[in-house]
Order: sequence, then C-alpha cells, then structure tokens
Amino acid sequence: MPQTVTDLSNVRADVSRANGLPNAHYIDPAIYDEEKQALLFSQWAGLAVAADVPEPGDAVPLDFVGLPLLLIRDKDGDVRVFQNICRHRGMILVETPRKIEGAIRCPYHSWCYSTKGDLVATPHVGGPGQNTHDAIKRNELGLIEVRSHIWRDVVWINISGDAPAFEDAMSDAMQRWREFELPLYHGGHDSRFTLDVNTNWKLAVENYCESYHLPWVHPGLNSYSRLEDHYNIEKPGEYSGQGTLVYRQLSNENGDTFPDFEEVGSRWNERAEYIAVYPNVLLGTHRDHAFAIILEPKGPERTVEHVHLYYSVPDSDEGLRMRNSQLWKTVFEEDIFVVEGMQKGRHAEQFDGGRFSPVMDSPTHCFHHWVADKVEIHRAKAKAAE
Repeated sequence: MPQTVTDLSNVRADVSRANGLPNAHYIDPAIYDEEKQALLFSQWAGLAVAADVPEPGDAVPLDFVGLPLLLIRDKDGDVRVFQNICRHRGMILVETPRKIEGAIRCPYHSWCYSTKGDLVATPHVGGPGQNTHDAIKRNELGLIEVRSHIWRDVVWINISGDAPAFEDAMSDAMQRWREFELPLYHGGHDSRFTLDVNTNWKLAVENYCESYHLPWVHPGLNSYSRLEDHYNIEKPGEYSGQGTLVYRQLSNENGDTFPDFEEVGSRWNERAEYIAVYPNVLLGTHRDHAFAIILEPKGPERTVEHVHLYYSVPDSDEGLRMRNSQLWKTVFEEDIFVVEGMQKGRHAEQFDGGRFSPVMDSPTHCFHHWVADKVEIHRAKAKAAE
C-alpha cells in the first residue's frame, strides 16, 4: 500500500453531491505509482499508433510509465509489442527507432531474436565456439510479449494480461462508431505532433471530456460550434465525452473538402463526437477525418500528448491536411494553460477536489467515478494479498 491512502467515498457519490479526486491523485508520487497499477497496467491502455511502424522491420523503443517496451512490425506485417529487454541479463535491446534488417541483436552478448520475438542465436553460450547449451532452452527464452490490440490505429496494450478481451472491453465504444469501422489512413508527417504539458495526465482527460469551457477557452471554435450545440456522452466505466451537432467541414480556397468516409450516413453530416476512452486515449471522429491522442504519463505532473490525424483516403490533399493539423494544434494548445493551471491548483492544501455542475460536468464526474472505483478495487486486492 502507498504511504498516502486517500478517502474516495465522496468521489463516487452522485454528481450533484460529489467532490473531485483529492489533490494527492495529481501530485503525490506514491499515488501516481498506485494509479499506474490500478488504472494503466490493468486496463487496455493506449501506447502508440500502428502508423509509428509503417513497414515490416520498423521498430520503436517506448517507455510506458517506466516500463521499457518495443513496438515492432514483424516480417509478416503484424504489429507486436515486447518488453525491450534481452532475456539473458536484462539489457535494453533497441535504444533508438530503426529498421530491423535481420534479427534484433542484444548489444551486450549478441543474443539475437526474430521480429516475432523468438530467440534464434546465443553465440558462445556454452563456451568459445559453442553456441548452444542444454541449460539454455531457446524456445523458453523468447522476448516477453505484451498483450496488444489495434483499433482505430491505436496500439492498445494490457500489461497485467488479465483484462477482458478487447472486443468485450470496448464493445460499446466500437458499436457507437460502427459506421467508422473502415480503413483509417494516417496523414503522414504533417498530421502528427506532440504537446509537452506540465500537468497530470488525468487533467488532460477531464478537460477533454466536457464542452463547458468552450466559450472562454476556445472562442474561435465556439463562434460556430457553440456551447448549446453540444451534448454529453457517458458510458460509466468505459468512456465519456461530448458531441456537437454543427460540425463544419474544412475547405480550401477552391471549396474542396476532404472526402467523406464511405457510407458514413447522413446522421454524421453535421455531427462529430469526442470521447475519452479510459484510461488515456482521446478520440475524435467526423464525417471526413478523425484523430487519436495518446496521453503519455511522464510523472505526477507532466504529460506528453501524442496527436495523430487520419483520413478516409491515403492521398488526401496535402494543403488541406496541413491546415487541418494547424487548426487542431491551435485548439489543443489553447487547453494547455487550463490543465497546467489546474495542476498548480492541486497544490492548494485546503482544496477539496472541487464540485461538479450536474448538467455540464457529468462526463468529467463519470471519469472521476471510474478512477475511484478502480483504485478502490486495487486497494482491496492489495489488502487481501497481505
């Protein structure tokens, strides 16, 4: 158990009476470590996107809340995630993104692994010139694979290995956007950017969930997609967010727009939705483009947001893509002062977690309730194991 044990009973109360999460859940290293296990390792969490490894042999080392991982597209084109360590002495295998031309070779003693994780070479393991030994069973010493699944190009991982099957865990979200179960094409280098933000990752989720702040934080967006044009989205225990009924397609000087996703239906002509899929993936979908934001926790008070934009065709107009990326970058940058300001506010010792507008803040309370539930379950299991 962490040194800090917080009282979460009132967080789980009805939205009209509840308080938000206590300050410790944003600034205390012990609570951060507890939430790593309770919220990030035990669920299907977002790690990266498949577009990060577009070709067979592409490999990218990643740090997931302190755990060294390797994202790789194997020689057959399947995306896999392994712990980025050699099974011999625990040496990091891949330090920088690169193409694996042959095998993954450990730089320490040259043990080699295939892109599917099989241990294929153990030079001199039985002595000089002896590349095998009865005690070293290669079929038992492959790379440690992390359970993974790809949906909407996001590479979702379950570190604990015991979450429900992805299709079961995410069935409601997948059903909600069933019209968009079509190929998504990453826009390329001009359709990805990162934001390094001095805030706890949960505050990024909380801000994304609600439209209440639009008139004051996003006046440009609110000028045509007003607060009253939005609606709340809530699926307790899974996701929450907001939708708009007045989505306006981006066009260039010739009036050209991005092609629509095929057969998306008239319901989505002017509708768009934005949901935070717990714990750390923020998704947006529109008739003609989509985006995914992977929140990478870097400690109690720092988060890196990895933003990726997608289109219905692989060769969408470059100029429009660049304008769209800049539009969204501007919107997301407008949120930085808010989440950083709330982070600073969590150091105010007498702050009680705040209150929620039952009408405007219910998607955010939905997330707080989920966090409290998962942490309480984790604590109960830890206590039972003592």
